[in-house]
Amino acid sequence: MTDRDAETPELDLLEDALRKTMLSHSGAELDAALAELGWAEMLADVPDQAIPLVFRLLGETGSHASILNDVILETIGGVPGGTPPMPYAGGDWVVWSRSAVEDPTLGGLPIHRVPDGQTMRLGEARRAAGWWLVGSARAMLALARQHALDRTQFGKPIAGFQAIRHRLAETLVAIEGAEATLRLPGIESPDLTAMLAKAAAGKAALTAAKHCQQVLGGIGFTEEHAMQHHVKRALVLDGLLGSSRELARRAGAGLRARGSAPRLAVL
Repeated sequence: MTDRDAETPELDLLEDALRKTMLSHSGAELDAALAELGWAEMLADVPDQAIPLVFRLLGETGSHASILNDVILETIGGVPGGTPPMPYAGGDWVVWSRSAVEDPTLGGLPIHRVPDGQTMRLGEARRAAGWWLVGSARAMLALARQHALDRTQFGKPIAGFQAIRHRLAETLVAIEGAEATLRLPGIESPDLTAMLAKAAAGKAALTAAKHCQQVLGGIGFTEEHAMQHHVKRALVLDGLLGSSRELARRAGAGLRARGSAPRLAVL
């Protein structure tokens, strides 16, 4: 038995606990609940497992927490629970932190300076947002699939219609492709890999929103249905830290300027 096999039951229990917590809490309450479950320690010790798991579940459950801030702070040595970097008139970037010493030159606010440029490495934050998008896309696909199985037309479920099956299949392919991109190690070009992963995740979520809305029909537009919640979330998250179109253009421009493409995956 491998170490991975031994960890699987523990990861399954953790995922179950996180899912139940997210289904019963949101916002500030969920922030506090995740802190009690050891989110800060997971982010510091096993980010490669914590980020995909937690942010995917946020998308699947439709819950909200401000932990994306923690991912940004972690990359620059900040303290979880603060707020993300913001520009400062002096040219530096500053980070709000609960434990930082107050700087009288900055109005006595609990912030400390971070050298300019360090905060611009947003690869991990983009990956986190990407997993959040993938989770939302999975939730939309699940809603559309169940509706297709339940809704009958001409005496049989609409899931048997080829047009419906093609939309759901295309959505699944987009999601699986985005997840594969998000799992790339990005050792050689971490920033480029993260940009492309976020772009793929955004594209997958937008594809899910379009196709799943078509499958759901009029009921998907109503406030009573959960679909509209996930669509709104996908639109916001796609634009956060660079939309799928913007990041694809930036990545393409960078590759043209470089004159060559790095190896992103070993096939």
